[in-house]
Amino acid sequence: MDALQALRDATEPKPVVAIIGGAVAGSEAAAACAARGAIPVVFEQGARPYGKIEDGLPRWHEKLRDKEYAKIDANLGSDAVIFVPRTEVGAVLRWDELYRELGFSAVVLANGAWRDRPLPVEGADAYEGRGLVYQNELVYWFNHYDDEGYQGPAFEIPDDTIVVGGGLASIDVVKIVNLELYARALRARGIDVDMVEMEIKGIPRTLEAAGVSAEELGVEGCTLYYRRRKEDMPLASADDPTPEQLAKLQKARVKIMDRVIRKYFVKFEELSRPIETIVEGDRLTGIRFQKTEVVDGRVRGLEGSDFDVHASMVISSIGSIPKPIEGIPTKGELYHYDSWETGEVHGLPGVFGLGNVLTGKGNIKDSRANAIEIIEKVVAAYLGVGDEPEETPGHGLAEARRVAEQAADGEAMPVDAMKALSATIRGRHEAIGYQNFASWIESQH
Repeated sequence: MDALQALRDATEPKPVVAIIGGAVAGSEAAAACAARGAIPVVFEQGARPYGKIEDGLPRWHEKLRDKEYAKIDANLGSDAVIFVPRTEVGAVLRWDELYRELGFSAVVLANGAWRDRPLPVEGADAYEGRGLVYQNELVYWFNHYDDEGYQGPAFEIPDDTIVVGGGLASIDVVKIVNLELYARALRARGIDVDMVEMEIKGIPRTLEAAGVSAEELGVEGCTLYYRRRKEDMPLASADDPTPEQLAKLQKARVKIMDRVIRKYFVKFEELSRPIETIVEGDRLTGIRFQKTEVVDGRVRGLEGSDFDVHASMVISSIGSIPKPIEGIPTKGELYHYDSWETGEVHGLPGVFGLGNVLTGKGNIKDSRANAIEIIEKVVAAYLGVGDEPEETPGHGLAEARRVAEQAADGEAMPVDAMKALSATIRGRHEAIGYQNFASWIESQH
């Protein structure tokens, strides 16, 4: 008997947990809730449950993508889990209906961080699409512009493009820019290259195989501007590192970034923060930066150190934040939590945040004793400058289990409410033509 039938035929109360978002964090939470005897109901805004694994990672991450797809499919394809796609909470399903009317024992927010964090320069957003580009839209374009019938955003990347960022995603972005620039320069000489193959080989080896030099091509390439130091880049982190662990992390960050610089011809400017737009007519044509220093972990601007950088395209890649949902309190850019440890949402008993929706961060961390070595290998492999490690970070499953324990321990849903919920879910399934997870995923390819 599957979970939806168990709801319909319920004879005794049982914990039923709503999970918003079915990607990495949500699917792990669903599996963990089911393992504790609760019935998880996963509401997914998209047709497919893969979230940023599908559209937030550049196309060359094929192995990682396939691996994560398989994990998500295994979790959500279980008979113990109810999956409800194309049902965005806050749009198709009102928050008040989900939280106050349907009677769930608990709600887990695992809907990820989908909105680009705004570039922190006054007036900059007025030039989005006119010189300013945000990371998420650029990566989506890069992944899909070769698709048949593609009608999404379109970009022609100029050779003076700059990127403001510093984390893992910003390195993906500068790689996209330089791979596009060098591929275009090679095509102009009648040399076709495969983008994924060039990412694997790196730009120097690709040029060597083509029999041309970087000097001959004359590509300027992309520059990444970061407000802190190279060793501060949030490429990898550990929970409460000791001074020795922190020193190892900083050394690993520098080593990884230096490999990226060499392999993809990335230019890097540290200790530089954006402070003002440079505008000509109705377009953003550059950014005024200020040099900084890092004192006791805090960034300070240096008076009189301003400098202008002119660029036809400025890409902001300073992170992502959760999409607001009416009814869920926010504090600053994130949801308002009473506890960052438990993920409890302020003023909403039984509601917990999980994964990127909690912090908006997408860096890789681990809490095991040999975490630093694992992290360095994982991040290096992710960025294309290292081999696949035998071990991978283990923080996601532990976090999901912790939140699932709290959620699954919520008050059991009464039998009448379980039967009513079953009818609601069946109605939604019928409206979208959903029968079961396997056939649905197959139909969405």
